[in-house]
Amino acid sequence: QVRLVESGGGSVQSGGSLRLSCAAFGYTYSFYSLYQMAWFRQAPGKEREGVAVINRDGSTTYADSVKGRFTISQDNARNSLYLQMNSLKFEDTAMYYCAADRRALPLHRKLAATEYTYWGQGTQVTVSS
Repeated sequence: QVRLVESGGGSVQSGGSLRLSCAAFGYTYSFYSLYQMAWFRQAPGKEREGVAVINRDGSTTYADSVKGRFTISQDNARNSLYLQMNSLKFEDTAMYYCAADRRALPLHRKLAATEYTYWGQGTQVTVSS
């Protein structure tokens, strides 16, 4: 079993930056078996949406709304996932979740929340305009 714990959320003014972290706990074997890890977000009254995905080979996928502003990365030695968020906008305000799955998802499903098995509890990001 894999447990995911997010941190790094907070309040920031528009144009500012935040770095989210996600630590994965469990057996080392379990972590390396995770083919892809991702960040999702959910604002009040809205559906959970995919933000960024990173595969075990390091390849990445981003939602159009964050391309050029957000960067996803991972540190296998530390069993950790990161999301560097720059040029934050008011509309980036949401609860951010770390997610992971062992399967290799096709490109058109990588940002689909229903495809992911493991989830963290979330960390709140609030951007003031």
